[in-house]
Amino acid sequence: MAAASVSVQAIVLLAVAAVASAQLSATFYDSSCPRALGTIRSAVTAALGGPPYTVLLGRRDSTTASLSQANSDLPPPGSSLASLISGFARKGLTTTDMVALSGAHTVGQAQCANFRSRLYGESNLNQSDAAALRANCPQSGGNGNLAPMDLETPNTFDGAFFRGLLSQRGVLHSDQQLFSGGSTDALVQSYASNAAQFRNDFAAAMVRMGSVGVLTGSQGQIRLSCSSVN
Repeated sequence: MAAASVSVQAIVLLAVAAVASAQLSATFYDSSCPRALGTIRSAVTAALGGPPYTVLLGRRDSTTASLSQANSDLPPPGSSLASLISGFARKGLTTTDMVALSGAHTVGQAQCANFRSRLYGESNLNQSDAAALRANCPQSGGNGNLAPMDLETPNTFDGAFFRGLLSQRGVLHSDQQLFSGGSTDALVQSYASNAAQFRNDFAAAMVRMGSVGVLTGSQGQIRLSCSSVN
């Protein structure tokens, strides 16, 4: 909590001290707040051991928000492979980007409501896993009960998520779609056997995703409070 608090304070300082710019840059805050990145990096490193990548800085917050647009842009857990591919393509991201970014599910948990239909209505789910999951996700109720999306190493950023898909251990329907006789099967197999390739592709995809729909300069604002516009 202390590290997180320091990070929040650092971000607020960045907002106050930042010099306006119309372009993103990895060195955007070097002059105005030179200790910021080190502070934030230490907090993030302590929370999750994912691959390092360069984050371009200087983006602005929007002054408007749309719940419906957010829900339409985020792929639902019941998505087919075709809809996953097309949804990411609309944002300028490739199929490789989509599969690599899905690998973020190697950590984190899903709510029962998001995998119940797969648990009770699909046959391509490892039966031992299904029995264990049903104990915490009944056919009715318990919508908020959680289960890890990587059943092998749920707290480690590695290739186990993809190895699980090879054995029909995908908790979400959309995850198992990545290895279901379709065009992404070979890539899943490659990530399952080559964690370094996954980490490299994931880092590159995160950089590309971080450039989607970015506001710079006078297009938006840097909020003093994350929950409301200035």
